[in-house]
Amino acid sequence: MTAANQQIRDYYHALYGAWGRQHWWPARTRFEVVVGAYLTQNTSWKNVEIALRQLRAAHKLSLAAVRTIPLDQLEALIRPAGYFRQKAARLKTFIAFVDKVYGGSLQRMFEKPTDKLRQELLSLNGVGPETADSILLYAGQHPVFVVDAYSRRILERHGIADPKMPYERVRELFEQSLSEVAEGPDRMTQALENAVPSLAHPPSAMSLAHRTPLAQIYNDMHGLIVATGKHYCLKAIPRCEHCPLRIFLPEGGPGLRPVSQDGVFKPSSP
Repeated sequence: MTAANQQIRDYYHALYGAWGRQHWWPARTRFEVVVGAYLTQNTSWKNVEIALRQLRAAHKLSLAAVRTIPLDQLEALIRPAGYFRQKAARLKTFIAFVDKVYGGSLQRMFEKPTDKLRQELLSLNGVGPETADSILLYAGQHPVFVVDAYSRRILERHGIADPKMPYERVRELFEQSLSEVAEGPDRMTQALENAVPSLAHPPSAMSLAHRTPLAQIYNDMHGLIVATGKHYCLKAIPRCEHCPLRIFLPEGGPGLRPVSQDGVFKPSSP
């Protein structure tokens, strides 16, 4: 294992120990996850939530409903998420793809092997690696790590990645690091039962969906990184002094220290 792999594993233990499971992605259905993955492009999650509420209130948050709704009405409902014309057209394209290739069945689609389905999703207009991986992990429970702006920001500030590192290399780095967590003995489970879920979303049908241990770890880690990026590793002025990852910064600093015997992170002695 490289130093970078070990450091990312340490991040997972530190964040999970501090906050516990984040119940990400908050959604009621697989299709709601897919819609959210499209709508969150180039906007904040708060705006996405408004659009999702409008779709739900209009009874248009299902594959069948979005298939039949006129394009202009769909645009109006998702307008709060921005780029509404573009996103509405892309959602229609996704549904046409599911209808043509999988007979309108998301279940059938997600039964396809991960690599093959990922390539199919990436071939759709408006689906980049982050959107494809979000759909695979959070809607399909496929073991794929989602790399977002928060992931890159944290790795860059901690000296693990640089801005030119390709998406696939960053994804590979996370997956290599976290797969060893899944394969090793789960010494963290009982030790982290009392973690404070201060930043977590309420549990939802999709956050509690059945998934493999590896997919669960990818799920947890991405949710924890989102929380870190939103509350501490801010784009303009980071709040490192209260972040569980502060001791991993290259310049060092006060904070938590790992206890090697059980892998649990605890407050440092004064």
